[in-house]
Amino acid sequence: MNPLQTLLARKKKNLLSLFFTAGFPYLESAEDIIAAAEEAGVDFLEVGMPYSDPLADGPVIQQSSTKAIANGMTIPLLFEQMAKIRGKYEIPLLLMGYLNPVLQYGTEKFFEKAAENGASGIILPDLPMDEYQEEYEQLFQKYNLSMIFLVTPQTSDERIKKIDSLSNAFIYVVSSAATTGKQQDFGQAQQDYFKRLQAMNLKSPMIAGFGIHNHQTLQQAWEGLNGAICGSAFLKKLEQNPTPKDAMAMLMKDLGLQ
Repeated sequence: MNPLQTLLARKKKNLLSLFFTAGFPYLESAEDIIAAAEEAGVDFLEVGMPYSDPLADGPVIQQSSTKAIANGMTIPLLFEQMAKIRGKYEIPLLLMGYLNPVLQYGTEKFFEKAAENGASGIILPDLPMDEYQEEYEQLFQKYNLSMIFLVTPQTSDERIKKIDSLSNAFIYVVSSAATTGKQQDFGQAQQDYFKRLQAMNLKSPMIAGFGIHNHQTLQQAWEGLNGAICGSAFLKKLEQNPTPKDAMAMLMKDLGLQ
């Protein structure tokens, strides 16, 4: 098992993940963020690979990508940064981004470097499930990487079951059809959606993202599913505070965990 799978086998509920964009707010910030997250007890991290056209991302993540690219962040540099800290921290890392930069880098080379430098898995929202099965599944298996699939309130039960059968880590539950950073709280529609997923008795843990930003949304995600992912709210804290450690402390306070 990779580190993410080991974590999910050990911890079944109240999981907390954070998303950050590599190279934001400053070029060498990744290690400081990883260190702060591990110290704060965050369960795993999603490391965003900045991209100029992030379709699923709201303005906060888009702006962080723009800043990271301006700072000089690239996939080769990200792998260099990961190589320097490999083995120094225990927190599992996932790479999250879009397919085009992976193709430009070289697909198998990307998977090889991701695994070599400590990634447990990859989230590629624009990789179609059929294409994954036909062209990518063997690479994920070869390099012991987990593919994280996304589901939304509009995803059919049939497709969710298919995703569950293909998953070997967790299912990323997109809380709404909006882009990231738009959700104020989880209303009845989201809670009914979580109940629908619970009733399906899937084998994979389900972790909610898009809209986790305070104690209420975190608790609603934890009550309905296995965990929560906080992205835009964390990026805002990184921008507003002098250090990642300060940003982490402020976020933990907002989430009611400190």
